[in-house]
Amino acid sequence: MIRTAQGLEQRLIKLILIVFLLFLCISVVFPIIMLLDRSMHDRMDNFVGAANFVKFFTNPGLFTSLINTLFVSVMTTVISLPLGLGYAFFLSRFEIRGRVFFRLIAMVPLFAPTMLQGIALRYLFGNKGLITTGFFGWTEQVLGVGGINIHLYGPVGIIIAEVFYTFPQVYMILTMALSMSDARLYEAAESLYAKKHRLFLDVTLPGIKYGLISAAFVAFTLSFTDFGAPKIVGGNFNVLAVGIYKQVVGQQNFGLGSTISIILMLPTFIAFLVDRYIQSRQRMTFSSKAVPLQRKYNKLMSNVGFIYCLIIVLMILLIVGAAIYASLVVAWPYNLNIGLRHFNFNDVAGNGIQAFWNSITAALLSAFIGTAIVFSSAYMIEKIVELPWLRKISYLLSIIPLALPGLVIGIAYIFFFNAPAFDVLGMEIPNPFNGIYGTIWIIVLANIIHFYSVNFLTATTSLRKLDKEIEEVSKSLAIPFYKAFGRVTLPVNLHAVIEIFSYFFVNSMATISAVIFLYSPKFKLASVLIVNMDDAGDIAEAAAMSVLILLTNILFRMIIAFIQGNIETYTEKWKRK
Repeated sequence: MIRTAQGLEQRLIKLILIVFLLFLCISVVFPIIMLLDRSMHDRMDNFVGAANFVKFFTNPGLFTSLINTLFVSVMTTVISLPLGLGYAFFLSRFEIRGRVFFRLIAMVPLFAPTMLQGIALRYLFGNKGLITTGFFGWTEQVLGVGGINIHLYGPVGIIIAEVFYTFPQVYMILTMALSMSDARLYEAAESLYAKKHRLFLDVTLPGIKYGLISAAFVAFTLSFTDFGAPKIVGGNFNVLAVGIYKQVVGQQNFGLGSTISIILMLPTFIAFLVDRYIQSRQRMTFSSKAVPLQRKYNKLMSNVGFIYCLIIVLMILLIVGAAIYASLVVAWPYNLNIGLRHFNFNDVAGNGIQAFWNSITAALLSAFIGTAIVFSSAYMIEKIVELPWLRKISYLLSIIPLALPGLVIGIAYIFFFNAPAFDVLGMEIPNPFNGIYGTIWIIVLANIIHFYSVNFLTATTSLRKLDKEIEEVSKSLAIPFYKAFGRVTLPVNLHAVIEIFSYFFVNSMATISAVIFLYSPKFKLASVLIVNMDDAGDIAEAAAMSVLILLTNILFRMIIAFIQGNIETYTEKWKRK
């Protein structure tokens, strides 16, 4: 009887792993193959080989978009890296007044669609912006100083918006790197009477070198692939992400759009490989005997840190505040009375407030389904010992989406899921997945894959903290793996599960790049509506929708924080049983 049960369990494990592998092939591998194939076809779907790539690199307009993208990405990295390092350094090393407030505000850009900062910058530095006009002439009359024109539309606007977008990511990575510093190194350096600046240069920076490199690649990749901010404030300064949108939506040239997508993916893929190498090296340098470095109060450094963090926070609040103010002003800059008329979306482009509820629905479905798939697949790959070759392949496919920009996923899904049939060796095979194209389910699938890898790595990290003896004891007692999963693994890892759920929801609400090619006229999303309203000149309504998404995500995170607090209490009680 026991052998029969074990045999059934083995077959069930094999079946589940094969299903996960098929899911990743259908949602990642096959669409990317279709994208590669389409990049070698022209507008009329004739095979042209590498002609599209030759056209891209020989056409001055197209090639310039690559140079422009590299320029804004490098500049964003150069600016956001020291800003994030200083912020993380002061908050990690010194007791600073308002530390919790500073940490919370630094996370706010994560909750907003990238179009929000672009719209806010228009109201601050655009042709009729608050700062450009000197508060509508007030500074000229009172102080004798006119406004400041930074020539927003173009690289300046994109770089400012991308620094705002990438700052929280850089700050979080460097905070994590600084938290792994070994206090014994500092004690040894201080015993040798090393000066403060030598401590920073010879101990702190070498200790976080892998964190710095990882943060630099993350900032570069995010700005390189972003679509929202360049779309709003890019003007005539073309970048690759907007170029794909123009080729696919504007000119219906899917072949060239696919080619640009692959070019957009290459630096991201290289950054992904380097980041994986850096992550492995960083884990190897962390010793279990390391002594955590405690924060301390230093009057000079704590005050300097307070001023530094306050300036950063004021800049973040200025951009967020400008977006909120823009959404409330009746008619900028002629009627500055406050009202909620722009939150009535029925009179503007799109289908009104329904797009917002569509986003809520899609985000919740993405969160529920994505969390279930990610955590169960991570468990099967990390905790099950059978079929190692199948688990290794599944692991590799699970982290590949980390190198896929959202736009690439979106355009690849058009080719794979919109095809009514596939031509395989001369045989026409009907596409069984064609039915989900144009529905909410293709948006849910795109969201899940777009944010799959980050959540998968979160789940595996959490599962690795759990002792493997639990599975071994369960196996020796002939307890099926799914019972051990439900009774032990899941309760202990509830905090990680909630975090994954939250990550899926927040990012699904704010994303634009993965869904801009996949929505249907009957099912528009709030982020897509922002782009449509901006194109139609309804800027205030676009600001209102951006603010609505931001407030929804902040409220959602507050609810999640409350639930996590109760979950931690429950988990501690469960562990004491």
